[in-house]
Amino acid sequence: MPTFETKRRVSHSADKMFGLVADVEKYPQFLPMCEALTVRSRKEKDGVTVLVADMAVGYKAIRESFTSQVVLKPDEKAIDVKYLNGPFKYLRNEWRFEDEEKGGGSVVHFFIDYEFRSRILGAMMGAVFDRAFRMFAEAFEKRADTLYGESGVSAPTAN
Repeated sequence: MPTFETKRRVSHSADKMFGLVADVEKYPQFLPMCEALTVRSRKEKDGVTVLVADMAVGYKAIRESFTSQVVLKPDEKAIDVKYLNGPFKYLRNEWRFEDEEKGGGSVVHFFIDYEFRSRILGAMMGAVFDRAFRMFAEAFEKRADTLYGESGVSAPTAN
């Protein structure tokens, strides 16, 4: 049952970072191991958007696809991902974005908890996924710098 959690201070606003993470169709352009992402459906109600999306990931000769429900909550600056189908026993992913009081930046909270259905796949992919999740926060930050302009120095905060 691997988990990974990090908080990163970035020089971009919580709204901008929320928008970047919510733009799931762009993930294959910059996210490690993400080879394709297709949104199957998109529904909006009371300011909340619910997506069902298929993501294809790959590393060397291994390719897997899975389906998730992505709940975008712009008023809360939160994104919750619920696993629906694929190679995992379960997968839960949460993003939270908080504006900092000074400086116009924000703190990005990233959490993921997952377990592969197959022990063999888990043994083969577990270390790779762990490394990839550690690179995700950095990949999103670099993407924000590309879209919104270079940021100042940011660093993970203690958990």
